Amino acid sequence: MSGDARKTAEGLSYLLGFGNEHTSEAVPGALPEGRNSPQRAPLGLYAEQLSGSAFTEPRSHNRRSWLYRIRPSAAHPAFTRMDNGALRTAPFTESVPDPNRLRWNPLPDPATGTDFLAGLWTLGGNGDATQRAGMAVHLYSANTSMDRVFSDADGELLIVPERGGLLLRTEFGLLHAEPGHVALIPRGVRFRVELLDATARGYVCENYGAPFQLPDLGPIGANGLANARDFQAPVAAYEDVEGPVEVVNKYCGNLWRATYGHSPLDVVAWHGNHVPYVYDLRRFNVIGTISYDHPDPSIFTVLTSPSDTPGLAGVDFVVFAPRWLVGEDTFRPPYFHRNVMSEYMGLIEGAYDAKAEGFVPGGGSLHNMMSAHGPDRETFDRASAAELRPQKIDDGLAFMFETRWPVTLTPHAAGADHLQHGYDDVWQGLERHFRPLH
Repeated sequence: MSGDARKTAEGLSYLLGFGNEHTSEAVPGALPEGRNSPQRAPLGLYAEQLSGSAFTEPRSHNRRSWLYRIRPSAAHPAFTRMDNGALRTAPFTESVPDPNRLRWNPLPDPATGTDFLAGLWTLGGNGDATQRAGMAVHLYSANTSMDRVFSDADGELLIVPERGGLLLRTEFGLLHAEPGHVALIPRGVRFRVELLDATARGYVCENYGAPFQLPDLGPIGANGLANARDFQAPVAAYEDVEGPVEVVNKYCGNLWRATYGHSPLDVVAWHGNHVPYVYDLRRFNVIGTISYDHPDPSIFTVLTSPSDTPGLAGVDFVVFAPRWLVGEDTFRPPYFHRNVMSEYMGLIEGAYDAKAEGFVPGGGSLHNMMSAHGPDRETFDRASAAELRPQKIDDGLAFMFETRWPVTLTPHAAGADHLQHGYDDVWQGLERHFRPLH
């Protein structure tokens, strides 16, 4: 924790707009004009392209950025394997997919000196990282800032803080993420996490598949859900540091490290659309009913990673943000459900309106494909008898990673001490009310 880091984080300015062709330079004149790779880049810098998609993908899907840096990324020694800790990667073959409803308390406090990378703990996932398909659910718990640099070649990272602010120093510049924000780090982008408070805790979705994008709005029209202009990208900021820096690369499921002779966060200028973002979830423009029935939770989708089947996501990121409930003759909490998709849900703050007890900030639940779930008995009884006045839901902030395939647990998640036993009991006592008319 550093007062200087907090001051830096709170004083940041940003570039606005998801998917935009952004341009930024930390030193005037660092960006070349009229071309990407001139014979001699300005100010003695090296020009380098970072590709987040294949060169020939459609323009609307193409992700790439040009970086103008003090040294090229190629200037590094060999990487060597290191211990993966509690970090795991698909394919998840040590367990079988579990049809049971599962719920966990928050992660235990970590040992002293645990940084963001060491504090990553994989719950499970699906697909195959080497085939760029599927996703993983991780949690993190940390109490010290990183003095090393990390990048993930397997996928992009959606970081969801639940406790403690983060200052993310990336190749593109700095991002400030507090609980209630999310930070999106694209595949391959190097970054370091500094803590703004004594401890930090939260969730991470590692997306192996197509990069997250804003969902299509269809009949909603041109506006609503997450507005592109509310996504904040960093302005260029660089480290000109000579000396040993440990750089860790996650590659095909394993961690590899090398000691550089300089900081790789040395990008002086950049332009492109393969960039990190931070987004305030409370800016989500919630769409809901103004007549009757509870709409499907797809209306709460912030970001989606599309698959080869239209409408079927590799992973959706969904937020249950503050909102009004006004439906007439309507059971207002989320309905009882069996879903072809699998749902991991976490809680950032407050309470979730479908679970009266047991689902706490920092914890999470997993309802795998076709596992029946819905409101607990207490919530059902209360909502069934409630007077249906307009109701503001503003005392909780929950989210969901929803994915097309079952989530297979890691052995340490399946046997964790903080796995709740007796979760099925929340649905006990749902009484028979059926009364035939004749």
